[in-house]
Amino acid sequence: MNPLENKQVVIDDTTLRDGEQTAGVVFSLEEKKQIARMLDEIGVGELECGIPAMGKQEQESIRALVDLGLNARLITWNRAVVADIEASLQTGVQAVDISLSVSDQHIRHKLGKTREWVKEQLKVALGFAKRHDLYVSVGGEDSSRANLDFLVELLQIAESEGADRFRFCDTLGILDPFATFEKVKYLHDRTSLDLEVHTHNDLGMATANAIAGIRAGARFVNTTVNGLGERAGNAALEEVVMALKHACAVDPQIDTSRFVELSRYVGQASQHPVSEWKAVVGEKVFSHESGLHADGVIKNPLNYEGFDPAEVGLKRHMVLGKHSGSHGLKQRLKQLKVDLHDVDVDALLNRVRSVSQRQKRAIDDRELLNLCQVA
Repeated sequence: MNPLENKQVVIDDTTLRDGEQTAGVVFSLEEKKQIARMLDEIGVGELECGIPAMGKQEQESIRALVDLGLNARLITWNRAVVADIEASLQTGVQAVDISLSVSDQHIRHKLGKTREWVKEQLKVALGFAKRHDLYVSVGGEDSSRANLDFLVELLQIAESEGADRFRFCDTLGILDPFATFEKVKYLHDRTSLDLEVHTHNDLGMATANAIAGIRAGARFVNTTVNGLGERAGNAALEEVVMALKHACAVDPQIDTSRFVELSRYVGQASQHPVSEWKAVVGEKVFSHESGLHADGVIKNPLNYEGFDPAEVGLKRHMVLGKHSGSHGLKQRLKQLKVDLHDVDVDALLNRVRSVSQRQKRAIDDRELLNLCQVA
C-alpha cells in the first residue's frame, strides 16, 4: 500500500520571499507580478510573497500582488511581533507566517532569551493575529536543532490559541531524510495541527528532506523555483513536484508542462541562469550519448527516461560523441536525410569518436555531414 495514496499536498512556494533572499537577488515589481501569475496559473496553492516589516515599498509590492486577484492564497513572513503583523494587515493579505526561534542555540545566543519568553511571545503574536481573523502558520525557526518536547509544547500552545498550522524549518539544511522523517513524525503523532516543512539545501538534501517530511505527515511544503534561497537555497519546486508524482505516486495538481518556461523566467529575473544539467528543467537532462543508453531510448524511451521530457516542457536530444554507438548515429543520419547506403557507418562512427575525443565535446550536425564526405 502507498501510505501517501489520496494525500493532498499543498505547495507553499516562497520564491518571492526566501527566493529573493538569495544573496544579490532583487525582483522588480513587474517580475514579482509575472512570477506570481505563472505560479498561480500552474496551480500552486499558496505564495509566500514578502516581508511587510521591511517598509512601505515592500508593502506596496505585496498589495499589488493582492490586487491581482489570484486563486492562490498569499501569505507574508513576519517575526512573531505585533508590529510586523500590523504591517501585514496594511497589505490586505489574509494569511501570515509568524516566525520565532525555537532552538536553544537561537534562543540563548541570538535572542538572549529563555524558552518561557518564546512561549509568551507566541501567545501574544498569535493571539493578536487571530483577533484580526488571519490564517496563521507558526514558523519554528531552526526547528531541526530544537528540543522535540519543547516543540510539542509550542504546538500545544499554537493549537490552543487557534493557529492553523506549524512550519518545521530545517533552517541550516543540516538534516538527512531519515532524521527529518523521525522529527516530523514525532510532532505529527502529538498534534492535530497541519504541519509544513521548510528545507534548505546546504548538504544537497533539501528536496529529499521535503519529501521525507511529507511522508512523515506534513501536508504543506515550501519550495522555490530553481531552488533559489538563502545560502545553498531551498527545495526546488520542480524537483519536489516531480518527486511527488513519480517517486511517491502523489499528484499535487500542478501543470508541470510549464516548468521550463517558469524556470527560465525566474532564472533571468534573478540573474541566476539555470544550469543545463539542472535536475528536471535543465536543457540537457534528456540528452543521450552512450551507445547503450541511446539504443535503449530509441527502442523505448522508458528504458532510460523516468518520465517524458514533454511533461516538464523539454525535448529529448541524441548527442553524438566519444561514447556514441551505431544505433544513435544511424538515427541522426536518418533525421538529416542521409541515405545510409551511401555511408560506411562503422568508419564514420570511428571518425565521430576520434574527433569528439580530440575536441573534448560532442559533434554537431554540420561537422557530422562534413565527416560523411570523408568517411
